[in-house]
Amino acid sequence: MSFEWKDRYSLNIPEIDEQHKRLFEIGYHAYNLAMLNDGYDHYDEIMTIVDELLDYVKYHFEYEEKLLEKYNYSKFVSHCNEHNFYIDKIAHISGDKVDADQQKAILDILNFLSEWISNHILITDRQYANELREKGFIK
Repeated sequence: MSFEWKDRYSLNIPEIDEQHKRLFEIGYHAYNLAMLNDGYDHYDEIMTIVDELLDYVKYHFEYEEKLLEKYNYSKFVSHCNEHNFYIDKIAHISGDKVDADQQKAILDILNFLSEWISNHILITDRQYANELREKGFIK
């Protein structure tokens, strides 16, 4: 995955789309780092990506959950559970794991982001966007 934003990822909720685009940018940086495969130590760069990803995902999920709660989204609890699953998944990419195998760690980050995009944005997030649109809360 090249982590290039495409219109098909848009939920047509401007703030959410902007947040998703930021996560694509993080993915782009991780992808470029993985493609280096130069044998050099990239521990600090990988940990910066892990920390940035974890912080931003928490921020994004909190924002999204407030929105869904505000509009009484019917699948609010399961959506939040999915968020917790993704946060736990990122949190397990620890410094020790990065230090032990940097290439595996960066691939884990890329796999996480690919899964998050294909399953969470394109399926789960689209479900709430459709429901909120049907209820007239968003255009």
